[in-house]
Parts: sequence; structure tokens; C-alpha cells
Amino acid sequence: MKTFEYFKPTTVEEAFGLLKQFGAQAKILAGGTDVAVMIDDGMLTPDYVIDVKGLSSLKGIEVRENYLWIGALTTFSEVIHSDLVKKHFPVLFEASKTVASVGVRNRATLVGNICSAVPSADSAPTLLVLNALVEVKGDTDRLVPIKEFFTGPRKTVLGVSELVTGVRIPLETRKFGANYIKLGRYDGEDLAQVGVATFVSEDLEYRVSFGAVAPTPVRAYEVEEFLKGKELSDALVEQAIPIALKSISPISDVRASKEYRMHVSGVLFKRSLKASFERLRGQGPAYGTNLV
Repeated sequence: MKTFEYFKPTTVEEAFGLLKQFGAQAKILAGGTDVAVMIDDGMLTPDYVIDVKGLSSLKGIEVRENYLWIGALTTFSEVIHSDLVKKHFPVLFEASKTVASVGVRNRATLVGNICSAVPSADSAPTLLVLNALVEVKGDTDRLVPIKEFFTGPRKTVLGVSELVTGVRIPLETRKFGANYIKLGRYDGEDLAQVGVATFVSEDLEYRVSFGAVAPTPVRAYEVEEFLKGKELSDALVEQAIPIALKSISPISDVRASKEYRMHVSGVLFKRSLKASFERLRGQGPAYGTNLV
């Protein structure tokens, strides 16, 4: 393993200063479930590691103004056990339960999951249908819509000296139902072969996103427009499936063939959309129910 210089800043400003100083030669360490493994395997070879775990201002889940804020150091286990998440966005609780194992969720952070930018990131489809915003600290602080955050496999819009401080999810004033469904090769710690998130509001706005079936997690805008304003029915869902699949471009890898992923995407889209619509109506499976 390549040696590196280790820093543990005590303030966000200090962390940002180190990033500005070292740029592309530095790597941020939060939960470490991705970065630490990649360094150990030689896939990452930073000259400097900046450990931000001690930055208390990046921890927590809070309602602020008109959004739910999730700090960059908030773990998936904390999301799962948060009463605020269950009250406002139980679908995020549902998605977080599908991430890896309990041991990994105790350390892995939601922000780290999106910053890794792997196409199969479990939090990404759900954050996409919730229209989340990513807080970015840099020379000029900015809010990046999650739909603009991913630029390719393991690539984001972040500059080399920028730091994500949290995620904002706009609070919904409308009644809605949502769902995240994931298929892996087996129960337990496995990356998604396909992940689908859906959202339906009381005024029949639909949102749909996919993970693990394109270079980045994607929103399926064409099918959203097709469904807009329509009461869901079995016939409508069957019409919607081929439209939804236009938004994805799966590949074959060790987890699944592209043909299998394409077929399963349609199956999971159908299940997820029906679950979201049923939840909107106060029926359907409880959040956290495995629909696979």
C-alpha cells in the first residue's frame, strides 16, 4: 500500500484549506467503507488523506426552514433510526435499509455514497425522486441539484478543492407515496443489479429513477411526463414500461447481463410504481417491506 500523509482537521474551514492546498493529491475520508478499502487495494493512491470524522458541524439530521438537512457525516444507520426521516421521507429509510450490512451501515455515510458516484449507489435513485440538493463548500459555496451531481461512473461535478457538507431534501406539502426496490444476487451485502425509485403525489405528479442500469443513476423524465395527471391502472403501467426503459442503457458485468437488467428493470418499475400509488392511497406494503 502506498504511504500517505494523514490529517484530521477540527473545523470545516481547516478541511477546506487542506483541500485547497493539496488539490487532486488529497482524498477525503469520512465513513471509510469505500475509500479505505480502495486505498488498501491500491485502487486509490492519494498523497494526503483528510479525515473529517471529527467535524461535528457535519453530523445530524434536522428540519431547517423548508427542507430536511442530512449532514455529510450522517451514517445510514442514523438515517434508518431517524424519526424525522420516517416522518417526512420514509422512502429514504426504506432505501437505506438495503445498503450492504448492519456493520457497513454503522460507518458508511449517505453523502459518501453519492460522492463515490458508483452507478449502483442505493441512496441515489431515492434522492433523485426527492429532488435533493447537494451542499458544496468551495471558493463559492453552491447548491447542486442531485440530478446534475453525477457526471459518469465514479465522477461528479465536484472540483478538486470542493467539499460536500450535506444534503437538503425539500419538504413536501402534498400527500405522496414513494418506494425504493432493489434486486441483488443474494440477501445481504451485495450491490444492486437494478434499483428503482418512484414517487407519486396527490396531484398525480410522478417521478421515476433507476440505478445500476446506466453510467450514472438517472431520472426517467419521459415516462414521468407520460404518467403525469393520470390515475394509475394496470393498463397504464403496461404502457409506461417501454417508455421508462428508454431512459436506461444497462451493461453486462459480473452481477448480471444487460438483457437481464433490462427485463428486471421493467418488472421492478411496475412493482415500485404500484407500491408508491398504493401508499399514496394509504394502502399497500409498509415502508421497509422487501418487494423482491
